[in-house]
Amino acid sequence: MRLAVLDTNVIVSAGIRPGSPPARIVMEWALDGRIQLVTSPWVVGEYQEVARRAKFKRYGFPPPWLEFLIEESLVLPDPVGWPHPGPDPKDLPMLALAHAAGAWLVTGNLRHFPEAIREGVRVLPPAAFLAHLTGDPSPG
Repeated sequence: MRLAVLDTNVIVSAGIRPGSPPARIVMEWALDGRIQLVTSPWVVGEYQEVARRAKFKRYGFPPPWLEFLIEESLVLPDPVGWPHPGPDPKDLPMLALAHAAGAWLVTGNLRHFPEAIREGVRVLPPAAFLAHLTGDPSPG
């Protein structure tokens, strides 16, 4: 089964834009058990903190599926710090978790994860990850 770490921006996009690639990954793949999401205590805290932000209330946040998604995830211990600096240090725990789990990292912020710091972690935007899952060669 494919393991994936979803960056917080993917969770937010899934709640805001039904039918979008992030929403399809969450609804059709993660919640249906077709992929296994990987989280850690830090990631869970990040999801919950961001989902409670006032600016997302108008979108019905926190989304009703978020706690179920967290409960169904494979929760690993928080990984040790990442050995390379990155453009956004707050995102490095996501990369470290994906590395520790052997999971893919799905993010809408590819620029935060330059190739030079990935250490072999596969990092894809939601549309490309969804295309991989569905076998669609053109991630529209």
